[in-house]
Amino acid sequence: SELVMPVPAFNIINGGNHAGNGLAMQEFMIMPVGAKTFREAMQMGSEIYQHLKKVIKQAYGQDATNVGDEGGFAPNISSSEEGLELVKKAIANAGYVDQIKIAMDVAASEFFTKDKQYDLNFKVQPNNGDGKVDANGLLDVYKAFIQNYPMTSIEDPFDQDDWKAWSKMTSEVGVSTQIVGDDLLVTNPIRIRKAIKEKSCNALLLKVNQIGTITESIEAVSLAKKAGWGVMTSHRSGETEDTFIADLAVGLSTGQIKTGAPCRSERLAKYNQLLR
Repeated sequence: SELVMPVPAFNIINGGNHAGNGLAMQEFMIMPVGAKTFREAMQMGSEIYQHLKKVIKQAYGQDATNVGDEGGFAPNISSSEEGLELVKKAIANAGYVDQIKIAMDVAASEFFTKDKQYDLNFKVQPNNGDGKVDANGLLDVYKAFIQNYPMTSIEDPFDQDDWKAWSKMTSEVGVSTQIVGDDLLVTNPIRIRKAIKEKSCNALLLKVNQIGTITESIEAVSLAKKAGWGVMTSHRSGETEDTFIADLAVGLSTGQIKTGAPCRSERLAKYNQLLR
């Protein structure tokens, strides 16, 4: 079959447990869907990343451009809308408004509370609980994101065992938006089969060292593709300079890869392998 180079999802703002700021949601990414080649996608991503650095410096000062675990900037903001506005401005300043889509990894399991609410202020101290919303309230937040920004993909929008909320979101916005299962699926064929049956999401996040073997990873991709899902190959927050996942993304024609910002050698190693 024909070789498919993946569209990269560059993580350019870090939040959640991957950054020391007030942002509840973990990853704000850009996807250069309008790029004709992987090389062009890299150029677009790198330019927007540098424009974002300038935008953050202008808004929050010189010391606001520290980076999080995956190399994305971690300005001390607490609102996801504020983060999305920064990304939107950087895309416009770089001149790529029509070629770039925004993606997110919410990692909602990290702020799912014992009373089955989602605490969008879980990193704010003291926390009076006024940031808590239920699954329906959080779905409304995502619908606003989709309406107000060029949002193409949302990963882990709910807790890994909140199956009902996942299915509701996929049925309501899944036609226009990719709903990616990471914590929900953990690259496990058993959970993937359940998600297919319950129509819980429409894309798989492929993490080889999460399931543990290449054989099971291939099975997971095969199941996802047969269900008509998208597949996004992924790094981990703690990474090495090993480039195998870049080769795997091409070999399995996953079509998408996320491996951090265009920054830090353990992230760039994968992008450089794809450029070769």
